[in-house]
Amino acid sequence: MKAAEIREMSREEMLGRITELKQELFNLRFAHSVGQLENPQKLKQTRRDVARLKTVIRQMP
Repeated sequence: MKAAEIREMSREEMLGRITELKQELFNLRFAHSVGQLENPQKLKQTRRDVARLKTVIRQMP
């Protein structure tokens, strides 16, 4: 997810997307601990997407 895409979203959409990503992150962590995660890079990407969304929200007036 790119910052330009995020800036086009409304605040409510961003907050909803953060909730979805946090749930996905929980599931990825669980799969990783059990050893069923095929792509460990997905954890890093999801964390960065959450951080990117939070940053854009903070920058909004």
